[in-house]
Amino acid sequence: MTRALPVLAPGRGPVRADASRNREALLRAARSLVEESGVAGFSMDCLAARAGVGKGTVFRRFGSRSGLFTALLDEFERSFQEQVLAGPPPLGPGADPVARLEAFGRHRLRFVAERGDLLRAAGADLRGGVDPPGDFARTHLRVLLRTAGVDGDLDVLAFYLLACLEAPLAAQLAGVRGLGAERLGEGWADLVRHVTAPAARPTG
Repeated sequence: MTRALPVLAPGRGPVRADASRNREALLRAARSLVEESGVAGFSMDCLAARAGVGKGTVFRRFGSRSGLFTALLDEFERSFQEQVLAGPPPLGPGADPVARLEAFGRHRLRFVAERGDLLRAAGADLRGGVDPPGDFARTHLRVLLRTAGVDGDLDVLAFYLLACLEAPLAAQLAGVRGLGAERLGEGWADLVRHVTAPAARPTG
């Protein structure tokens, strides 16, 4: 089974207990504001007021608006990795690899449908070239493909499969062509079945 990898915000050494509590309080307030007003209605001034701190404290903690949204995504990603590694099947262990592949894609597509605005808002911080969540996802896909008996270059195949779930593509399909998460999920499941079908595997 794949092991947990670093997520969006790698650690920067020991953090004081009070600083950690302040960060968690800010994230709780940010989650609440996003749920209430959405990303479009979110402001750092409102967050500072909700958390009872100065605006400068918010920027010192997260660097920028996109940095804050990246921290929120980090929490979602940690929860997702926990479900993949130790949650109930079919997303977690215990189901056959094809069922787990299908569940993985459906989960990610639903996440994009529900949190696409958050992903786009965090985009400025996510374009630095380091992609621990992507590394985790590709490793997980590669392990499931191998367990399902798929041959070939599994690194490349996992890369292509993950590309189908990337936020820009999924958001474009959902917005421009009117394809919702449910229909995209069915398409993902169909793709997985074709990729893992014995006829689709190289014979020589």
